Amino acid sequence: MQKKLPLGFKIRYGLADLGFALITSAMQFFLLFYYTDVAGINPAIAGSALLVGKLTWDALNDPLFGYISDRTRSRFGRRRIFMLLGALPLGIAAWVMFSLPTGLSGAGAFFAVLGTFFLIDTFHTMTTTPYYALTPELTRDYSERASLTSIRNMFSVFGYILGAAVTTILAGIFQGAGMNLQAAWSATGAVFGAIALTTTLVTTLTIREDPAEAGEPSKLPPAKAFLIPFRNRPFIILMIAFILSSFSFTVLTALVPYFIQYQLGMGDQVSFVLLVMLLTIGIFLIPAKKVSDRINKGPAYALGLGIASLAVIGSFFLAPGPSFLIYVIAAVAGMGFSAQWVCPWSMLPDVVEYDEKMTGERREGIYYGLWAFLTKFTSALGVAVSGWALDLFGYVPNVEQTARALFGIRLFFAIIPSVIILISLPLLIRYPITRKSHAALVKELAEEKALRQHS
Repeated sequence: MQKKLPLGFKIRYGLADLGFALITSAMQFFLLFYYTDVAGINPAIAGSALLVGKLTWDALNDPLFGYISDRTRSRFGRRRIFMLLGALPLGIAAWVMFSLPTGLSGAGAFFAVLGTFFLIDTFHTMTTTPYYALTPELTRDYSERASLTSIRNMFSVFGYILGAAVTTILAGIFQGAGMNLQAAWSATGAVFGAIALTTTLVTTLTIREDPAEAGEPSKLPPAKAFLIPFRNRPFIILMIAFILSSFSFTVLTALVPYFIQYQLGMGDQVSFVLLVMLLTIGIFLIPAKKVSDRINKGPAYALGLGIASLAVIGSFFLAPGPSFLIYVIAAVAGMGFSAQWVCPWSMLPDVVEYDEKMTGERREGIYYGLWAFLTKFTSALGVAVSGWALDLFGYVPNVEQTARALFGIRLFFAIIPSVIILISLPLLIRYPITRKSHAALVKELAEEKALRQHS
C-alpha cells in the first residue's frame, strides 16, 4: 500500500495549475474572438496561423522538453528546474499574446499570430510539461493519483473559470478606466501573466518529488526514446480517445461566444453561461473521482463524456432568441465534462508503469511531452476548424448574421463535437488498465527492483 500524500502537499502542487489554466482558458475561449473582433484579423488567417504553429514548432517542443527533463539532473530535480527558469518568460509571453496592433491583414497578420504563438507555446511547454510529469513521481498508487489529480484540477477549473468569466469583464474594466479596446486586452494579458508567474514559483519552491519514485535520468537514445511510447498499447488507446474528446471540447468552447451572442442574442451573458458550466465541472470533480474509484477510470471517463455530449446536442434545437435553457445545458454539460478533467490526467500516469516494464526506466517526461503536444495540437486544430467554419458559412464580425452563418455556428458548436465525442466512448469503456491490473503491475515492478538490488 502506497503512503497517502498530505492534503497541504496536494494543494501546493495544484496551485501552479491555476495560472496555467488561466492562460489556457483565455486562449481557448477568447483568443480567436480577440483576433477577429479586437485585432481585426480574418478568422481563417488566424486559425491557419495557429495550426501551422502546432504542426511545426509545437510538434517538436513538447516531447523535446519531456525528453530533456527525463535526462536532467539538478538540485531542483528533473522537473522543477524548468518551472523555475520558465516562470518569468511565460508571464511576459501571456502579455505579448494579447498585445497585437490593430489593422493587420494578409501575411502581416499571419506572421504576427504565428510569432506570438511561438513565444507563448515555448514557455508554456517549458513549464507545464515537467509540472504534469511530476504526478507519477509523487505517488504510484492508483487512487492517490486520482486524488492528486482531482485536487490539482480544482485549481485548474478555478483558473478556467477566471479565464472564461473574467477575461471580457477585466478588459471592460480597463476600458472603463480610459483605455482603448486594444490596450484593455493587453493589460488583461499582463494581469494573467503575473498570476501565472506567481503560482508557478510558489509550487516550484514549496514541493519536492520523492527521489525513490523519480528514478534516475534516462539513458535511452533520442530515436528509441520517442518511438517506444507508440508500442505502449494502453497509451495508444488513451491517446486516440483523448484526441477525439479534446478536439471536440475545443471546437465547442471556441464557438461558445458566437453561439450565445448571435444565435441566442445573449452576448452580455456569455461569461455567466461559461461560469455555470465551469462551476459545475468544479463541483463534480470529486464525484467524478469517486465514480472512477467504483467503476475504473476508463468507463467513468466514457460515462461523463456521454452525458456532456447529449446535453450539448440539445443546444442545437434552441430557437433564435434568449433562452434560460442554455444555463441548464451548461450545467448538465459541466457535470459530464468533469470527467475530462479527472480521468485522462489520472490515467496517463498509469501508462508510465507499462513503459517501465518495457524499458526498465522511469520516463514520465516523454509521455507528458507527447501528451502536452496532443493537448495543444487538438486545441489549435479545434480553433482552426472553428475559424474555417465561420469563414465557410459567411460569418461577419459585429453584425447580424445570415441564416447560413447561424446554421454553421449551431452545427459546429453542437452537432459535430458531440458526434466525435460519442465515437470515442467504446475505446474508453474497454480501456485495458484497471485498478486490479495496475496494482499487479506495480507489485511486479517492485519485486523486480528488489531482486536487482539484492543481486
